[in-house]
Amino acid sequence: MRAFLATSAIALGLTGCATQAPAPADKPLAPAAAAPAPKAPQCWNGDAGKFEDVGSKASISGVVVVCEKTSDGKNAQWMGAGKK
Repeated sequence: MRAFLATSAIALGLTGCATQAPAPADKPLAPAAAAPAPKAPQCWNGDAGKFEDVGSKASISGVVVVCEKTSDGKNAQWMGAGKK
């Protein structure tokens, strides 16, 4: 009985491997596509329901703010505009 189970398991394993189609070797590989340019950081304006570009001014909940890049340059956040 053990021999039958072992033989059945091996046969199933080999059958599974044998049914996989090999990769076509006659077709040339497609050239690698260029990676898309990273998007510029933006700030989400929930009052307007859209993203705003860096440098945009807005009034959110009555406070004047400016969209500025974070210190790492990868993101942006709303910062108080301050009085100038």
